[in-house]
Amino acid sequence: MIEKGIDFESINYMEERLSYNELKLLLQRAGLTPRDALRSNEDSYRQLVAGKNLSDDQLLEIVVKHPELLQRPIVVRKDKAVLARPVNRLAELDIK
Repeated sequence: MIEKGIDFESINYMEERLSYNELKLLLQRAGLTPRDALRSNEDSYRQLVAGKNLSDDQLLEIVVKHPELLQRPIVVRKDKAVLARPVNRLAELDIK
């Protein structure tokens, strides 16, 4: 985003872990359910999530403890967020 002249803050959530409430709010802003935001190719997904009937609250708790499960990047602008995969989804935040 630097090349587009847009200031941004990058948060490495593997080091600065999101709290349950921060994660819940972030996903709400992006219009995602916890299941929508999961990386299903991770070993921790297969161990902790696959084949289990987990509630959204349970999934949020798992992602807080295992942030590698969270899809990325999630880009926030003002009060809206998008999972920027593919990158053209940034247009939803008026970033071109």
